Amino acid sequence: MPVPWEALIPFGRFPIALSSSILEIPSGLLTAMFGTAGTLFNISQRAQNQGKPPRYSIDNWDTMMMERDKQLTGHIRGQSAHPTVSNSTQ
Repeated sequence: MPVPWEALIPFGRFPIALSSSILEIPSGLLTAMFGTAGTLFNISQRAQNQGKPPRYSIDNWDTMMMERDKQLTGHIRGQSAHPTVSNSTQ
């Protein structure tokens, strides 16, 4: 039973026999697709976090401060030097 050529993409360059000649197809397309997807995902995450990297290992203190920041600025990643809550968020 023949193996589909898509199964051989992770192995880099692989030969494909067409009539009497053998062609080698590089796997650059697969690498480019993974790179593009990862970059777009990173840009999307940073856009949702106001350009800041994502938070990991959020504990109770971080959760409390994120709620405070949301009350002060309207976004959990925003920070303000003025510790008074506006009338619209009370």
